[in-house]
Order: sequence, then structure tokens, then C-alpha cells
Amino acid sequence: MKKPGALGLWVIAALVVLAYIPAFDWMINRWSAQDTYYGHGFLVPFISAYIVWLKRNKLKAIPLNPTGLGWPVLVSGVVIFMLSAVWRVYFSSAFSLLFVLIGLILLFAGKEHLKTLTFPLTFLLFMIPLPLVAISGISFKLKILASQISMVLINMLGVPAIREGSVIKTMHAYVVVEDPCSGIRSLISLIAVGALMAYFSRLSRVRKTILFLSSIPIAVATNVIRITVVSLASEIYGMEFATGKFHDFMGMMVFVLAFLGLMLVANMLE
Repeated sequence: MKKPGALGLWVIAALVVLAYIPAFDWMINRWSAQDTYYGHGFLVPFISAYIVWLKRNKLKAIPLNPTGLGWPVLVSGVVIFMLSAVWRVYFSSAFSLLFVLIGLILLFAGKEHLKTLTFPLTFLLFMIPLPLVAISGISFKLKILASQISMVLINMLGVPAIREGSVIKTMHAYVVVEDPCSGIRSLISLIAVGALMAYFSRLSRVRKTILFLSSIPIAVATNVIRITVVSLASEIYGMEFATGKFHDFMGMMVFVLAFLGLMLVANMLE
């Protein structure tokens, strides 16, 4: 395949950007929405671009070896994009961008370039918000799980507590674990952070996988700690105290504790 000129590549890039404007607009709206679970979405493209920049010398050293294997991948992405545009399914439309990028890399650069760019391309998945139906389902399961574990911990600490759905009741107070408190925000963000930490670590592939997967139980555990502490504070100091600035403070501490947990796991694996 003939090596594309710089002008040709810029034209293709411009066409891709123009075609995906509706998907980009949808993602930006989801990233900036009130109580969004994807506030980190703004950072993801820049992080991926930075990783590509770090690999610039390695990419330059790899000879171009275009392959026609990119055609089925590219065509698949275009078909998904067109069907998504007709039915206005923005999630699959945004997801199809990955197929398009992979197809173009194979067509114009080759397999070795794609292999080198696998992580920054895959990392782009973290900028694509899940459908609201999926978010609602995951949030519901997470808040029920967190409520169950928190109730057990509160009772173990000597404070009688019962659970009704996602409501934890103690003798003089109650805490409602709503969707924003389910832990899904910290879960999604921490999985992305876990992926970055695993990628940049010097661990073996197996240990990288363990570090990445540990982000899930760590996110759940730190949210359980938050719910437990807020419930105890509500019982001891009153609901007004527990649902005010203290609640917001504990919300911030969740991610701090989760990040420290990931660091601890990384150190243990090393």
C-alpha cells in the first residue's frame, strides 16, 4: 500500500472528527452533567495522547507495513457508526470510533504500530459513558451490596442497625444510600487509575492484571467504609451533621483511600 502523505492523513483525521461531532457532543454533555459519573472523561483523551507522545521514538523506529486486515475492522466501525447514527444510539456510535482508529492504523501503518498503541487506544474506553440503563443497574446492585456490608460492620461495632432496601437504620438515625452514594463514581474512576498504574508499573503481566483487578474490590471496600462512618456519625452526632459538610468530606476521602489502597497493593506486588 502506498504511504499516505501528511496532507492525506490530515484530511482523513478531519473527516473522522467531523463525522463524530454528535458522539463527541454527547460525551461532553455526559462528562459535564450534574452528578456525573464520568467527570474524568475530559482527561482521558489527553492521557492517551500523552502516552502516544511517550512512544514517539519507538513508533518512528518501526517501519511502515500497511495491511489490508484493516479494511474489515474499518468497515465494521463505519457500519456500527451508521446504524448508531440512524437510531441515535450515541454509546455505540462513540464505541465505533475505536474500530475506525484501529482500522486506519492497520491500513496506514501496520500491525506493529497497532501493537505499540494498544494501551492508549484501549484506554479511550474510559471516556465513553455507559448507557444510563446500565449505570442504573450497576448502581442499584452496588448500593444494596454496600448497604448490606455496612449494616454488618455497624452491628459488629456495637451499634444496633437494620437495613430496609438501601436504607440503614440505627436507633436514633437513618442513612439513605442513594445512587450517587453507591460507589459507582469511585469505581469507574478507580478502574481507570488502576489501568494506568498497572501499565506504568514494572510488574510482570500477571501482577499487572492483579493490580488492575484489585481496583474493583478496593473501590467497593472504601465506599463501605464511607457509608459505615457516615451512619455512625449520624447516630452519634445527629443526621444534620452527618449529611452536611462531613458527608461531602467523606465523599472526597473515598477516592483518597482507594488510591492509597491501590498504592499499597502495588507495593505488595513489587
